[in-house]
Amino acid sequence: MNSIKVGLLVGSLRKESFNKKLARAAMELAPPSMNMEIMSIGDLPFYNEDIDQDPPAAFREFREKIRSMDAILFFTPEYNRSVPAVLKNALDIGSRPYGKNSWDGKPAGVISVSIGDIGGFGANHHLRQSLVFVNMPVMQQPEAYIGGAMGLFDDSGKLIKEETITFMKQVLGAFETWVKTQRGASS
Repeated sequence: MNSIKVGLLVGSLRKESFNKKLARAAMELAPPSMNMEIMSIGDLPFYNEDIDQDPPAAFREFREKIRSMDAILFFTPEYNRSVPAVLKNALDIGSRPYGKNSWDGKPAGVISVSIGDIGGFGANHHLRQSLVFVNMPVMQQPEAYIGGAMGLFDDSGKLIKEETITFMKQVLGAFETWVKTQRGASS
């Protein structure tokens, strides 16, 4: 596998989202073999099993986009010790209808970004529980809880904290290895 297509899912819809800024930084810091794309989830209608027989185009397109990716990297803030509703909705849409789970077997990673000191620890682990159920092997190490988000970026949204840049390169390098290992294991 020369090129790895990685879908980035950002659980924050806020215009100045720290998670979105870090996802954009990841696109610049990633190893050359990784081709990353932010997958839009903000306009997806709420999942409703009643419409599975004739799903809206947005559901079909999102599910197809998931299937086209080699791996998924999630960026999540923490809302009430969990993930934002928009991210949970995306998980539900991708895992349905029953028996047609688009996430199935896709290697995954989780990065949580927060203004707090513990860097979204609760959301990170809550998301991991859901990913286990949809059968996504999740990279275990290094864990990525990015705290103090208010001091990480300049006014243009560029990641400027050297320690975070170095850490993100380590995370993305490990993720590249993780994806290659998982894809090789499924061959």
